[in-house]
Amino acid sequence: MELYQLRTFAAVAEERHLTRAAERLHLSQPAVSGHVKALEGELGVRLFERASSGMELTVAGRDLLQRAQRVLIAADDVKRAAQRMHGDIAGMIRVGTVADPESNRLGDLLALARDTHPRLKLELHHVMSGAALAGVHSGELDASFYFGDVSGNELLSVHLRRLIYRVAAPADWADRIDGAQWDEISQLPWIGTPNISTHTRLVADLFAQRSLPPPNASVQADDEGVIINLVISGLGVALIRDDVARRLERIGDVVIWTRAAIDTSLWFVCLERRANEPMIAALLEMVRKSWKLETPSITEALATA
Repeated sequence: MELYQLRTFAAVAEERHLTRAAERLHLSQPAVSGHVKALEGELGVRLFERASSGMELTVAGRDLLQRAQRVLIAADDVKRAAQRMHGDIAGMIRVGTVADPESNRLGDLLALARDTHPRLKLELHHVMSGAALAGVHSGELDASFYFGDVSGNELLSVHLRRLIYRVAAPADWADRIDGAQWDEISQLPWIGTPNISTHTRLVADLFAQRSLPPPNASVQADDEGVIINLVISGLGVALIRDDVARRLERIGDVVIWTRAAIDTSLWFVCLERRANEPMIAALLEMVRKSWKLETPSITEALATA
């Protein structure tokens, strides 16, 4: 038997579907089916039964899956050890980004990757904060920047910085928000975000603490740059990061409602079980260096809900 057959067997078992396993492995469905049939023929047992819900493991399949996974883990360990010995990290890694490139220090990270691991390519995907966690969990992203509360003990989370968000309004709304109470602010037009965005939760929590419902969004946007532009254009109120909001206020583009300050954190996250993979381990090291974090004292822990 071949390692690729075991990998296909494990992927079909985990996905419980030939098509999804084929997409995950970047193979055609007939190729995946062929791998499984060839492995069944060599082992002399049926590994799967077709069911309405997809591919179900047989009793023999469940027993052999555990053994196959141990073989694959051992093979990956040999590969990682060899790569560490050679010092050559190569491949493509998918990284989620949130907010703006400057706040993620992407320039520093990309320059460091170019200089230290020239064969490691970073494929950047700009996502909303909530989608960043979902992407890491699903495997669509290998790692991601994220802001908000991190939950789930399967994540390795590197704390990068504290973030403060302010309630900002168009500059010509100064009279409307000067001295305004919480209920009055909640009645103003707001720039909303999709439910998966951390912005949505931060706004809801902000008003829930005052026993008020979240404001009704007059416009919805899924990008911080667009949100800022909509506020400047006079379409509504929104949360804007403190340093950006203060800069915009100094040049007369927005006004800040001074009664609210929302405290959150920026993180870099990956699945804990993948943290020792050569590419992800190299990426974590580069993130620490670009943020000038000392490895021994880094605020890095399995996040708890």
